[in-house]
Amino acid sequence: MQTHKDIQENKKSGREVMRRILACIKPHRMLVVLSLLLSVITVVLTLYIPILTGHGVDKIVGKENVDFSGLVSIITTILLCITVTAVCQWFMNHINNKITYRVVKDLRIRAFSHLQVLPLSYVDSHSSGDLISRVITDIDQFSDGLLLGFTQLFTSVITILGTILFMLSINPYITLVVVVLSPLSFLIANFISRRTFTMFKMQSEARGELTGFTNEMLGGIKVVQAFDHQAEAQERFKEINDRLSGYSLRATFFSSITNPATRFMYSAIYAGVAIAGCFAVIGGMLSVGQLSSFLSYTNQYTKPFNDITGVITEFQNSLASAARVFELIDRPSIPEDKDDAVQLTDPEGHVTMQDVSFSYVRDVPLIEHLNLDARPGQRIAIVGPTGCGKTTLINLLMRFYETGSGAIKIDGTDIRDITTHSLRAAYGMVLQETWLKAASIRDNISYGKPDATEEEIVRAAREAHAHSFIMRMPDAYDTVIAEGGSNLSQGQKQLLCIARVMLCLPPMLILDEATSSIDTMTEVRIQRAFEKMMRGRTSFVVAHRLSTIKSADMILVMDKGHIIEQGSHEELLKKGGFYARLYNSQFAPV
Repeated sequence: MQTHKDIQENKKSGREVMRRILACIKPHRMLVVLSLLLSVITVVLTLYIPILTGHGVDKIVGKENVDFSGLVSIITTILLCITVTAVCQWFMNHINNKITYRVVKDLRIRAFSHLQVLPLSYVDSHSSGDLISRVITDIDQFSDGLLLGFTQLFTSVITILGTILFMLSINPYITLVVVVLSPLSFLIANFISRRTFTMFKMQSEARGELTGFTNEMLGGIKVVQAFDHQAEAQERFKEINDRLSGYSLRATFFSSITNPATRFMYSAIYAGVAIAGCFAVIGGMLSVGQLSSFLSYTNQYTKPFNDITGVITEFQNSLASAARVFELIDRPSIPEDKDDAVQLTDPEGHVTMQDVSFSYVRDVPLIEHLNLDARPGQRIAIVGPTGCGKTTLINLLMRFYETGSGAIKIDGTDIRDITTHSLRAAYGMVLQETWLKAASIRDNISYGKPDATEEEIVRAAREAHAHSFIMRMPDAYDTVIAEGGSNLSQGQKQLLCIARVMLCLPPMLILDEATSSIDTMTEVRIQRAFEKMMRGRTSFVVAHRLSTIKSADMILVMDKGHIIEQGSHEELLKKGGFYARLYNSQFAPV
């Protein structure tokens, strides 16, 4: 049950969203003005027709008292009004469509652009399905409500005002009956619409949750089937879907009350006008033609109210969807570069971490007081049990996350004083989780260097040992990779990701389990390629297979966010500590 405070909060939220929508429409105000002008012309001509019809009725009332010449003139004028009205309506609808889809296009671009600059902390804490739902589904819902508002709301409001003026010109007293009773309809519509906003908002949120869950299950359908979790997935889907159905039914129920309730009021108004009009005709205050015109105006006067209540219902859904989109757009983005931020050009690769602390969740520490000094050209291996902070360390180096305290420096400059673009361009990164876009193999390899020549692309593929399998593909380097790389094996996708870095050869490298998906024979060749690629470059290598990091200049052993051991492979084995136990556990005889 909604409290008064909840209703007030919803009204405040609705007003704020409406203000934001008007701000989105503002750049297209000239089209809005033109649409309003055409709407006025359409309404005036439409409302002028009942006047002409009433005159026509008066010209045929009475036995042997038909004015045929006057009737032909009236009919000609009516046909002209209908033609001009139709043309104006066509142009008005075309302009309204243009306004709506331009606003929606701009909003979708803003939402997608903002996704690119959102902190990873926000993206990691929200399902991809929910984010997709906001950018696609919610904006579509907003589009439907906005289009309905433009096509019906303007015309309806102007029709109401115009109808009152025309009715006043015929008979002010009967017009007063119509105007006095009309606010009751608005009170009913307003009472119901305030409650539909909350339902539509909950509906949008449940829809986003359902999209996210469906996306998650489809992405891991093999795992779901392998572990025989279809029943559990179906049960979870049913639970979310039932909630969505419940919210949708309640939203539809509240919104569906509006139209019947207001129709009842309009029917009562029409009946009252008809009775009052008949007495006026008997008393000689109105002619039969004027009564005909007045009844027509009464019908036209009440019809826009039906349209407006329909628009209000749809607009509540639109506002709820827009609120979710604006909530996404309003999320703080990655901090912008400082005004005096420097470009990182030709870095030597001297990376230091000074007393760095970081945690994903407040009061749950992960990395505490971490210090590191990576000299230019050194190969730093990072090992440790799962969850010890290895990947987090990489995220901090790339400034995907901001440090809680302490400083990370490159060649003596704090990375917060370096432009984000130049910082990340200085690193080449190959992750355990591969990512390839739906494009040709050539486009994927040259992703970080779009102006690369064919020779450079082929050379990088050869060095990554990807050239041979690429040439076996149907169109070689022009072969289009399916979405998510579904037409490639996991190892082939990893090789292409390695070739992508091989092409750029930045001054510093990050290899996060880069060979985890490659067979042993290929891994040996890849390690040789890595040896060549890492020569003279500061490299950070995260590895679980300790055989791949024996040649590292320094091995950092992490546990619970701390570096507990560091040294070369031989030095750490001699210590007989955590690293030695970890290494021997992998190579001890069974």
